[in-house]
Order: sequence, then structure tokens, then C-alpha cells
Amino acid sequence: MKASGIARTAIIGINAIINTAVLTIILLALSFAGYALWDTQQLYHSADKSKYATFKPSAMDGGKSFRELQAINPEVFAWLTVYGTNIDYPVTQGEDNMKYVNTNAEGQYSLSGSIFLDCYNSKDFSNFNSILYGHHMEKNAMFGEIGTFATKKMFESHRYGNIYFDERNHGIEFFAFVHADAYDDAVFAPDVKEEARQAYLDNLLELAVHVRDIGITVEDNIVMLSTCSASSTNGRDILIGRITDTVYEDATVVTKDNK
Repeated sequence: MKASGIARTAIIGINAIINTAVLTIILLALSFAGYALWDTQQLYHSADKSKYATFKPSAMDGGKSFRELQAINPEVFAWLTVYGTNIDYPVTQGEDNMKYVNTNAEGQYSLSGSIFLDCYNSKDFSNFNSILYGHHMEKNAMFGEIGTFATKKMFESHRYGNIYFDERNHGIEFFAFVHADAYDDAVFAPDVKEEARQAYLDNLLELAVHVRDIGITVEDNIVMLSTCSASSTNGRDILIGRITDTVYEDATVVTKDNK
């Protein structure tokens, strides 16, 4: 065989190898993209509030549905709802503040985690300030909507929520939205003692982006809904409310009923 023929055959062989390699890379990339899409869908499915809808405590069943979830995971102890949002989830508490970062309310591993109470707070929300944590997720999952309260319109139009614990409902009246640094110990201090409460409350109000005057005092019990902020690396967005014995109406439910 002439040298030119050998060279031509070699080139054809090399091209075939290159084409096969390129095709393999493309197929691997498509497979990875498909898996990534599936994995993302699974992540948001696990964080969707509808996943837990059947367990939401109801006066109609005397709380039986909620107790069914507690039978699956005894560390579930409350249920949080922020009216007019997708925040409608069971609440957990672990021995530390790491467990429920990547564990769902059924006690299974999940990147979406759970809404959980700071491990230094009491489950009956009897502390002056109780801190609830949740991931900031897209598609309004978990605490993904907390950051929207940075707008005055959202803050003004969503005043109430509900928290179920000790087998009954309690109202939440939101009075402040705060943006803080994750490492600010002056903010992230669960169960502030009596002598430090006024200074703590004054600091929160000074940091607040929005404030609503509801006559909050150091005699109240406040709850802080904290999540990562999209606006800064170590930032945290915090929606703060007062826990009350008054159970407020869900205006969104009333609107639907009146249609």
C-alpha cells in the first residue's frame, strides 16, 4: 500500500475515534443533564407543602392526622402557616441545629430539610424569642417567600399566620422584617433572658426594614422565621411576629369562600 493510502486510512481511523469520543461525551452530558433535571424535580417535590397536606392538624379530626405524622417522626411537634403564602409546614426540633438542615419532617434524608425550631428554645414557645429556620428555596418552597417581605406591599398585605402546638392553634401577628448577618449573635440569640429583652427588642426594631406598631413589649412571646438571603452572602431574612391566643382568620381562605 502506498504511503498516501496508509495516511488516508489512518486519518479515517482517527476521525472515527474522535467522532465516537465526541458522541460519547454528548450522550454522557445529556444523561447528566437528564439526571440533574430529575434530581431537581425530586428536591422540589420533597419540599412541596402538598407533600404534608394530609398530616395538617384539623379540628374536624381532632388532630388525628397530625398525630399520624408524629408517629412517623416524634420530633415533629408543631405546624406553621403564614397566610397568603406557601409556608404551610410541620415544625421539627432536633438535639442540635444541624439534623433538620438535611432531614425532612418524616425523618428521612432530604436536601430540602425541614422547618425547625432552634434547639435551645422550648417547644411550647414560652421563651421570649423563639427562632424557626428553613431553607430559602426556589418555587416558593420552604422559607423561599420570606425574602419577599422585604417589599412594603408584601409586608403590609400579609399580617397574620398560625402556629399549632400543644394540640391547639395560636395566632401570629407579624410586626417586623429584618435583614441581618448570619453571624450576628445579637440577633441569633434564642431565649433572651429577662434583663436583656428590652435591649434585644430595641436592636431588632432598629435593624428592621419594615415595622408595624402592634404595641409589642418584653412581656410578649415572639417568633422569628429565618432563612438565607439572596441579597448577600451571609445575609439572613427574618420575619418576626408575636404569638397570641387569638387565632386570626386566613383572609385568603375567606376570599375563596366568598367567590
